[in-house]
Amino acid sequence: MLPDEAPKGILRDYFETIVTCVIFVMFARTFVFQQSKIPTGSMIPTLLVGDYIMVNKFAFSPTSSLAPLAAVERALLPVRVLKRGDIIVFKYPEEPEKDYIKRVIGLPGEVLQIRDRQVYIDGKPIEEKYKIHRNPKGLNFDQDDYPPTRIPENSLFCMGDNRDNSKDSRSWGFVPRDYVKGRAFMIWWSYDEDRDAWQRTAMADKVSGVWDKITHLFTKSRWERSFQIIK
Repeated sequence: MLPDEAPKGILRDYFETIVTCVIFVMFARTFVFQQSKIPTGSMIPTLLVGDYIMVNKFAFSPTSSLAPLAAVERALLPVRVLKRGDIIVFKYPEEPEKDYIKRVIGLPGEVLQIRDRQVYIDGKPIEEKYKIHRNPKGLNFDQDDYPPTRIPENSLFCMGDNRDNSKDSRSWGFVPRDYVKGRAFMIWWSYDEDRDAWQRTAMADKVSGVWDKITHLFTKSRWERSFQIIK
């Protein structure tokens, strides 16, 4: 401390520390990380109802229209381009105020087709070890097939891993690239929650849900899923 510098009070030290922490948390939540909960079974078996996940909002390359600027961004920031197989959180195209989570299957400019549950990209079948089908073939005729379609520029074709129980690009179309919020990268906690819990939105239901988690924390938590990296 310099000789002419007045000593700071304890309250001022605490205040500055708290403000710094708040700013850091707000910055991280806005630009780096987002916490989300899986409400439905559309991503089973990769993600289960009640999985609490961390979303990396800093994962993908900025979509800059200036090539030199984009090159500088890629050199300075730990980001990469979107790839097939990435699990992303994005604004639901039909209701942008809602967040959806699905897996990227088709990329801009590709021709995607689904024939008898097999996905073809530019006429070639792709391997999808992560997907499951629980219903007999033919039962979901509107989901087992999809006509050859070219994915527009700056758009993605996304589907759930639980193919017979997922409302995705097969029904509501493409995901604009600008709607992507980030990549789901880790399950930090998992709780065995009712499958229809997301439909109970009344305040009493929310309070009941919190109380249920408090009283059953050790018996209904799926601890073996905690801190798993999502693939």
